Amino acid sequence: MSLVLPPGLPLSEALAARAEALCAVPSPIGEERALCDAVEAWARPRAAHLRRVKDSLVLSFDAGRDLPGGASGRPLVLLCGHLDTIPVPEADRGKAPRREGGRLVATGSSDMKGGLSVMLELAERLPSAARSCDLALVLYAREEGPFLENELGDVLREVPALAGAELAVCLEPTDLALQLGCVGSIHATFTFRGRSAHSARPWQGENAVHRAGALLSELQARPPREASSGGLPFREVLSCTRIEGGRARNVVPDECRLNLNFRFAPDRTLEAACEELRGLGARHGAQVAFTDLSPAAPAFADRPLVQRLAAATCRPPEPKQAWTDVARLAAAGIPAVNYGPGATAQAHQAGEWLELDALPRCYRVLEGVLTG
Repeated sequence: MSLVLPPGLPLSEALAARAEALCAVPSPIGEERALCDAVEAWARPRAAHLRRVKDSLVLSFDAGRDLPGGASGRPLVLLCGHLDTIPVPEADRGKAPRREGGRLVATGSSDMKGGLSVMLELAERLPSAARSCDLALVLYAREEGPFLENELGDVLREVPALAGAELAVCLEPTDLALQLGCVGSIHATFTFRGRSAHSARPWQGENAVHRAGALLSELQARPPREASSGGLPFREVLSCTRIEGGRARNVVPDECRLNLNFRFAPDRTLEAACEELRGLGARHGAQVAFTDLSPAAPAFADRPLVQRLAAATCRPPEPKQAWTDVARLAAAGIPAVNYGPGATAQAHQAGEWLELDALPRCYRVLEGVLTG
C-alpha cells in the first residue's frame, strides 16, 4: 500500500488511510528498512531537505533551512516518531491492518503509526507560508530496544543543527493528553556471591539467594519518592524485576543475580541515580553492574510553545510517569514533550488498535500550534 494518497481526500479519511498504509508495512524492531524506504520515497518530491541516517530520516519542509546548517530566522519545531514496532505478537502474525467499528486494528497502530500519519499529513497539508515556524520531521528506528541501539542518538549526532529547535513533540501514544517530562530508567544487575554446598548440609556453604533477602525486604518496604518538575508530580520507584540463582534443586546457590529497575525522577541526574544504586549495593554486599542507562527529562512547562500546546489541548498537562525519547532530546538541548493520538493502554498489546477519530483531533491541535 502506497503512502501517496489520492488528492482531495477529507482530512479524517486521509489520516486513516495513511495510518493503514503505514501499518501495512511491517517494521518490528530491527526490520525498519522497508518502512524507511517507503517514507523516503514519499518525502523525496515533498521535503525541501532530506537526510537519511541508517534506517532513520530527517525531513525539512522549509527551503530556507538546510538541516546541515543555515536557518530561516523562524523557530524550528520538530515532530518526532519511531518507525519500529514491537515484534508482531503470535496471535497477529499474517493479519493485514483492518478497520473495525471506528478503530484501526494492527500492530503498531497506537504505538505509534497513528502518530506518524499525523506527522506526514501535517507536512503535506501545511505549506511553509501557512506556518509561523519551520517544520522538520524526525523518524527513527530501534526505539523499542536498548537505549544505546536507538537510532535517534545517531540522528542527533549526524544532524547537530537539530539542537537549535525550540520544541520537539514526540507523538508517542498519550490518549491526546499533553505529557511533560519523563522519569529516567536504569537497569542494573546486583550480584550476590556465596559458597555452594549440599542442601542437606547448608552450614558447609553460604546461600547467595538468602544473602539477597535483606535487599529484597528493603525494596518491599521502600515507598515511592515524590518529586516535582514544572509543577507536576513524579513518583520515583525502584523495583526488582528479575531474580536468578541456583543450579540444582539440592545445591545451595553460590550466586544470585537480581535485575533492579530504577525509575528516577527528573530532579535527579543520571549520575546521582547511579550513585544511589552503588550505595545500595555496597550496603548489602552486592556487586553492581549497569546494563541500561536512560536519563530523565524536565517538564519544560514554562516554554512559550509548550504553553501554546497546552492551551490547544484544553486539558491540564500530565507528568510522564515512564521513559520516552523526550529525555534523549532534552539531553541534546532540545525542549521536548509527549503528545500523540495513540491509546497508551494499547501499546505492546496483541490485537492493538487505534481510535481513528483521535487522528484529526491530534492534527487540529498541532496545526494550531504550527500556525498560531
